[in-house]
Amino acid sequence: MSEFDNATTPPPPPVGTEPAPTDQRTMALAAHLLGIFTWFIGALVIWLINKDDASKSFVTDQAKEALNFQITIAIAMAICLVLVLVFIGALLMPVVGVLNVVFCIIAAVKANNGEAYRYPFALRLIK
Repeated sequence: MSEFDNATTPPPPPVGTEPAPTDQRTMALAAHLLGIFTWFIGALVIWLINKDDASKSFVTDQAKEALNFQITIAIAMAICLVLVLVFIGALLMPVVGVLNVVFCIIAAVKANNGEAYRYPFALRLIK
């Protein structure tokens, strides 16, 4: 069995008995919202800062999820840029941009509530 057999199903959210602390929820919220303004850079910085701290598993998980989604959006925008030559890219770029904003806001609200959010479509490159 290959590691790519179930690449489309997102991994389950981390199992925890108690909700994430307020500071972790705020950092997770920031990781998702920074994607709107900084693409993958904000989530990358938050993930790199918190990845080695076992007590911040919620922040690490959500920053990884945000980072994977922003990498997916960057790839989609690059494809749209190439497709501008045949005019379809010009139509798809705003759609990708709106999807980015909508899903980042949904993820930020869920993260602020202490729920681990999984984007419906994202390449899970960072594991």
